[in-house]
Amino acid sequence: MASADGTTYKAAGVDIDAGEALVRRIAPAAARTARPGADARLGGFGGLFDLRAAGFRDPVLVAAADGVGTKLEIAQALGRHRGAGIDLVAMCVNDLAAQGAEPLFFLDYYATGALDADEAAAVVEGIAEGCVAAGCALIGGETAEMPGFYPPGRYDLAGFAVGAVERERMDMPAAQPGDIVLGLSSDGLHANGFSLVRRIVERDGLDLAGPAPFSEGALGDALLAPTRIYVRSVLAALAAGGVRALAHITGGGLVENPPRGLPPGLGMRLDCAAWPLPPVFGWLAGHAAPEELARTFNCGIGMTAAVAPDRADALAAAFEASGETVFRIGEVMDGEGVVLEGLEGWRR
Repeated sequence: MASADGTTYKAAGVDIDAGEALVRRIAPAAARTARPGADARLGGFGGLFDLRAAGFRDPVLVAAADGVGTKLEIAQALGRHRGAGIDLVAMCVNDLAAQGAEPLFFLDYYATGALDADEAAAVVEGIAEGCVAAGCALIGGETAEMPGFYPPGRYDLAGFAVGAVERERMDMPAAQPGDIVLGLSSDGLHANGFSLVRRIVERDGLDLAGPAPFSEGALGDALLAPTRIYVRSVLAALAAGGVRALAHITGGGLVENPPRGLPPGLGMRLDCAAWPLPPVFGWLAGHAAPEELARTFNCGIGMTAAVAPDRADALAAAFEASGETVFRIGEVMDGEGVVLEGLEGWRR
C-alpha cells in the first residue's frame, strides 16, 4: 500500500513480490538436495535438521563460512552464475571435510542492488548442484535486495555449512614424522587468488571471452572452472583408516594450509616436482615468482592428506576409486611450517 504521497517499498528499489517469486522458482532445486535429517523445504523462519534421523548418536557439530571472492567479478562480467554457486558450497564443505566432518546442511546469503530473478536462480541452482555433490541439504538462506548499496548488476555471496562427526571419531591419530603426504588434484584455480589473476588479465589486455593463452577454449571458461568438491572421497578415505591430517588448499596456498592439522612441532616437506603444474598455473608462473604462486594458489593440489606410511598405497587407491587424481608429494617432518622443494621448475 502506498503512503499519502505515493511512496512504496518497490518504488524505493525493493520488490518483495519478485523475492517471493524467486523462492517459489528455486524450491525444486532445493528439493533435489533432500537427505536424511532434512527435507530441504524453503520458506520457514529457520531451517531444520534432525541429527538423530541422520544416524548420529553422539555428534560434534562443525561449522564453516566462506565466499567466492573476486572470482565473482569474472562470473558477473561473463554472465556465468551457476558455477559461482558450486564454488560457494565447495569452499565451505571442503573445509568441513578437512575436519573429518560430514556436511549436513547449507545456507546461502545472496545480496544485490536489484534482484534479477534469472541471475539469482542460476546461482541457487549451482548451490543445489554443489550440495548434491557434497551430500548436504540446502535448507535456507537470505536474498537481500539493497538498492543504493550495490551497483546495478552486481551481487555478492556468502555461504554457511554445518557438518557433524561422531565424538569418538573426532580426533584423528596424531601425525608423526615420516608420515606420507598425498596431494589430490584441483580443478584449476578454485576460488582463491583472483585479485592477482584479474590484475594480470587487465595488465596483459586479455579478453575473457577470447582464447586462453595457455589452453584451448576461452580464457573465462578456464578461469571459472568450479571448485572441486572432495567430500565423498575424503569421507571414504577416513572410513578406510590411516588418515592423520587433512588440509583444504585455499587462501595461503601450499605455504599456509598443509600443516594446519599437524601437532605443534611438526611441519611438512613438499616436493613441487612431484606433480605436473597445470597449464593455468604455468601461465601465471610467467607473471609471478614461484614463491608467490605457492602462497597464493593451490598450484594443482586442492587437498592434502598426511597418512600413515603403511597405509599410503591403500589410501591413494581409495582416493582414486572415488575419482581423485592422487600424487605422493612429501612427508611430515620435525620443525614447523612447510619446506617447498623443486620450486625452480616452476620458473618461466
